[in-house]
Amino acid sequence: MTNKIEPTDVIHQRIITWLDKEDIDYRTVHHPPTRTSQESAQARGESIKVGGKALLMKVGKEFRLFVISAALKADNAAIRAHFGEKKSRFASRDELYEMTGLVPGCVPPFGEPILPFPLFCDASIPANEKIAFNAGSLTDSVIMRMDDYLRLAQPEVLNFAETPTE
Repeated sequence: MTNKIEPTDVIHQRIITWLDKEDIDYRTVHHPPTRTSQESAQARGESIKVGGKALLMKVGKEFRLFVISAALKADNAAIRAHFGEKKSRFASRDELYEMTGLVPGCVPPFGEPILPFPLFCDASIPANEKIAFNAGSLTDSVIMRMDDYLRLAQPEVLNFAETPTE
């Protein structure tokens, strides 16, 4: 009987291997499973605003990965307007699993070479000194410097956070 590695383990290991290969300073936190951004922030001992929430969305006919501060919500209308599309939606749980082997809450904020999607991040992300994220797992997080994240991930930076209402 062979020991099968689950997809989340593969993604997590690819992230760690990539960070090590690129000589990136980072901190890992192993924690109980987290289901929300607030739970993840508490488990990491970090502010929710440095959390990088990765959202797989279908905009028009193409799936794209969007990263936003975990303290904010994405404005779908702003995303559609940027791409000149009339329709957008979040990937379903089944689509997400089929395309990535991941479940909601553990999608890392990386396109290639980790996930096969174009990568976009909201301006709220580079506004922080660091980024914290679930690294392909609901129980393993990575915290790293923002300049290293931007250099490696090379996202296109857009403004797509909802404007808070008072």
